[in-house]
Parts: sequence; C-alpha cells; structure tokens
Amino acid sequence: MKIAAAYENGNIFEHFGKTRFFKIYTANENKDLTSFEVVSTNGQGHGALASFLESNAVDVVICGGIGQGAQDALAEKGIEVYGGISGNVDSVVVAFLAGKLEKKGVGCDHRHEGEGHFCGEHGCNH
Repeated sequence: MKIAAAYENGNIFEHFGKTRFFKIYTANENKDLTSFEVVSTNGQGHGALASFLESNAVDVVICGGIGQGAQDALAEKGIEVYGGISGNVDSVVVAFLAGKLEKKGVGCDHRHEGEGHFCGEHGCNH
C-alpha cells in the first residue's frame, strides 16, 4: 500500500491543490512502514495532481483542505482521500495505519491569495 501525504516542513500541507511536495510511504500487508520518499509535484496543481499520484501508484492520500473537483478526480483514479487533516505527517500516517485516523472533512475553507473567493465556493477544481 502506498500512502501520499501532502507535505510541508514535516507537517500535513493545508491545501491539496497547491501541494508542492508529497511524502509517499510504502506499507506492507501487516501495515508496517517499509519505506518513504519526499517527491516534488514539479509545479503541478489541482487537476494534474490526481494523475501525478496515480503515476506514483498511490492508494491513499492524506491532506488538509481539498475541494470536490479534486476529490472526484482522485476517486476516478481509485485513490481514497482523508481530507481535513493536520499535524505532524509521520504521526498522522502512523495513526492511519493503526486505523485511528478519522476523515474530518474535505472542504477547503481558506482564501486563495489574490483569487477573491473561498475554495468551498468552487470546489478547488480550477
């Protein structure tokens, strides 16, 4: 199983569509972590991230805010989403593997700089 966490400075990044790095973990069938790597999205954002994660064989993505468009794109790729998450990325992934991570919501409720709207108004899909 591969788990990708939106990553910035050791924590879960707050907005899926603007994620610059993912920390991608590999876990075995016993849910033991076997490896991890930090990968750059190379400036890809919003809609392109679903294909980026699919190309990295990701099964689950853990992130902060995420709009409906991104959720739909990930679902089409068969990637499960845990949105509305915050905290230390390693601790969050350990909690996920232990079955203790709750999906806290997926809406993005902050303003994008210079865009003049809230994510929830358009689903973060553009």
